[in-house]
Amino acid sequence: MPEYQHILLDKDSSQGIARLVLNRPERRNALNDRMQNELGDAIEDVAADDGVRVLVVSAAGQIFCAGGDLAALKGGSEPGAWVSDNVDDIRRSFRRTQRFMLGLQRMEKPVIAMINGAAVGAGFDLACGCDIRIATPKARFMVAYVRIGLFPGFGGTWLYPRMLGSMGKAAEMLFTGDFMEAEEAYRLGFLNKLVPEPDLEKTTLGMARKIANGPPIAIRLSKLMLYKGLEMDLETAMQVAAAAETITLTSRDHSEGTAAIRERRTPHYEGG
Repeated sequence: MPEYQHILLDKDSSQGIARLVLNRPERRNALNDRMQNELGDAIEDVAADDGVRVLVVSAAGQIFCAGGDLAALKGGSEPGAWVSDNVDDIRRSFRRTQRFMLGLQRMEKPVIAMINGAAVGAGFDLACGCDIRIATPKARFMVAYVRIGLFPGFGGTWLYPRMLGSMGKAAEMLFTGDFMEAEEAYRLGFLNKLVPEPDLEKTTLGMARKIANGPPIAIRLSKLMLYKGLEMDLETAMQVAAAAETITLTSRDHSEGTAAIRERRTPHYEGG
C-alpha cells in the first residue's frame, strides 16, 4: 500500500470494509493536487481489492471538506500553487479530479459518506459522488463556486439535480451559493440518515456491515444499473436487467440465500 500524506486508508478484510479518511484538518480537508492524486490511488486500490465490499469515506476534524484549496490556486500561498495561464494545461489538470470522482461511481462496491461537518464546493461534490450519505446536524452543504466566480469543475452540474431530486433546488444552490442545512438535506433525501453526533460512526459502520454481509454480485450489478440506468430508456434498462438477473439467478449466492431462508439461518455470501 502506498504512503499517503493527506489521507488515511484502512482495509479490514475480516469485515469487508475499507475506511478512507480525508486527513488535512489543519486545512479543513481542502483538496490540493496531491490529495486528489492520493484519493485516486486509494479508490483504485479499494476497487481492485476483492477483500473489500464497502468503502466508507469520512474526514478528520470538524469539517468534512472545504472544497478546493485556495492556497493551491493561482496566486495562492502553497508551494507550487497554480500559475499557468495555458488553457490546455488547466483543462488537463482536471484529469486527477475526474479520476477519483469517476472512480467512486465506477467502483463496483457501494460507497458511504460519513459526514461530520460542512461540505463545501468540491467537498459537496465529493459527498454527491458517494452512493449513501449519513450525517449529523452539524453538516451543511454549499455549492461555493459562484462565490469566487468559478464553474463547478468536479461534475456538480450533473450530480446536483440527480442527488437533490430537483432541478429547482440544484439551480438555487448553483446560482446563490447559499448553504443547505442538514435538516433540509435529509428532507430532500440527499441524506439517507441524520443522526446525533455521538451515533454517527456507529450508524455508518452498522450500515456498512449490513451491506458487506449482503450478496456481492447482486449489489455490484445493482450499483452499476443505478447509474447506467439514468442514461437508458426503459426498454434498454429492462433488457440489461434481464441479463443481470440471469447472472444472479445462476449464482451460488442465490442458492445460499434461498437455502438460508428455508433453513431459517443467516446467509453467508461468498460472491460466487
